[in-house]
Amino acid sequence: MKKQEVMVLEDLLGSNKKIAGDIRRKLSEKGILAINLLSSPGAGKTSLLEKLSEVLIPSYKMAVIEGDIETERDAERIRAKGIQAWQISTGGACHLDAKMVGKVFSEIPTDLDFLFIENVGNLVCPASFDLGESLRCVLLSIPEGDDKPKKYPKAFFTSDALIISKTDLLDKMPFNVDRAVQESLDVNPKLKVFKISSVEGSGIKEFVDYLVKNLKKLRRANA
Repeated sequence: MKKQEVMVLEDLLGSNKKIAGDIRRKLSEKGILAINLLSSPGAGKTSLLEKLSEVLIPSYKMAVIEGDIETERDAERIRAKGIQAWQISTGGACHLDAKMVGKVFSEIPTDLDFLFIENVGNLVCPASFDLGESLRCVLLSIPEGDDKPKKYPKAFFTSDALIISKTDLLDKMPFNVDRAVQESLDVNPKLKVFKISSVEGSGIKEFVDYLVKNLKKLRRANA
């Protein structure tokens, strides 16, 4: 990589970090827990959000920022659940950045509990961009295979939680859960691991408990 390219990338990431820090501070002051969801395309992010909404509502209020290269399909699915959702179409960019999130920030209600950010389906680019989240979760679905953590380590290294998704397909796919979990922990020993099926609902309660625990922690810190 040329020196000029390195300088441009450093300037871009530096600017993103500043905007993300401002977003995180404002959300924290409002007592809103922001969760950035990373995964490959089709790993089940939107399905997870749909299932979470069934458990979180009406006890908690949630909203979703959807990131995709084109279309509003995922946002439409979330809105069909009665949840406010904003679609960010990147027009070709392989990730969301803090500036994109900042453009819809003024529309975010102040009485939210959870703000979920469904990133563009990609295990590479999104890992480099802080969006102002309090938690980052990476999904690894059963159909993808169990070898991804060490092939795409940054997504796992920068995350707080690993979600093994689509576990209802375990008996149909050659996926070694123990291997996937161990390789993920080799990359990031601090990862909290969840095994979830959005179809069957298994593992959802444990993940919701984790989210609520972190929401309470955030609010205590800003009390």
